[in-house]
Amino acid sequence: MSAVPAPAAVAGVEVRREVVPPWPFRLPRGGMDGVLRRHGQVLERLLHVDGEPAVVRVAQPSATRVVLGARAAREDLAEEAIARMRFALGVDDDLRPFHDRFRDDPLIGASVRRRPWLRIRRRPEPFEALAWAVTEQLIETVRAFAIQRRIVRALGPTALGWDGATVLRDVPSPAAIAGCAPALLESFDLAASRSLALCRAAREVARGRVDLRDPDHERGWRRLTAIPGIGQWTVDVLALHGQGRLDVIPAGDLGYLKWIGRVQSGGDPKAVGEEADVRALFARYDGWAGLAGAHALVDASPAANVSAGPQIPPPGRNSLVSAVGSAGRSSRSLSSIQRP
Repeated sequence: MSAVPAPAAVAGVEVRREVVPPWPFRLPRGGMDGVLRRHGQVLERLLHVDGEPAVVRVAQPSATRVVLGARAAREDLAEEAIARMRFALGVDDDLRPFHDRFRDDPLIGASVRRRPWLRIRRRPEPFEALAWAVTEQLIETVRAFAIQRRIVRALGPTALGWDGATVLRDVPSPAAIAGCAPALLESFDLAASRSLALCRAAREVARGRVDLRDPDHERGWRRLTAIPGIGQWTVDVLALHGQGRLDVIPAGDLGYLKWIGRVQSGGDPKAVGEEADVRALFARYDGWAGLAGAHALVDASPAANVSAGPQIPPPGRNSLVSAVGSAGRSSRSLSSIQRP
């Protein structure tokens, strides 16, 4: 058996871009899958653009400046890596229209005013959102994160970081997952049915039958949901966290069902609502349902704003909705259990 090659430094050109966010922005923490690293006030991530590695660093030296740098073999690859990180962080998102429309909303207005910097955490590569959604179906988030880290360590490509010493890992490509046996994914503690679903979804993407960057998102969603084990919740997560669709909300998430149950019951912690009720409620936030849902989940007392019931604490955790809290820390909300 040949030895696994040691991670190499990414050589080539270095590109630096400075961004003035059009709306309040705070640098988030690193990711739980071990891919996005935070060192002090700097984020670092290994990406692959057309199979070529690029190392990206992001710093926020002031409230009004964000600096992104990338190293890659060519300038165009570095530029694309920076563009993908800008998308993932939402640094260019102008949320003023959302803030102006909903700052006085009875359900989410308090959170909108307190947390103007809250954004949906996205993935720089949409396949990552799809793959990780499959791993998070119907299990606790802590267990899902462990599975993701095992997949990254076993199948993800590596390279040396900016300092030439730190080893960075990327999420495996669709081709890498499509080419592995479902039994290997099972060995990482992923259920057999979800291992098979992930391999089949990866195969659709790797062979070009599903283009996750195609603007016609619905076309890809229809093909994906034809795969057993890929349901509406998984596609909603892909849309919101991988394709930037702020009009989509993963309404089937148990966290939202528990939240809507508490709102409807005036604070009963055991109440569970219906997916249709979640979608109906957030339909009022035309074009902004996903972001509105994030505000609803992190608000300290959502039911108190829409019912006569007592104030209630935010329900649970959700690995996929992340915001920077008022002290600059990442706050996550709602359920530890996901759906297909």
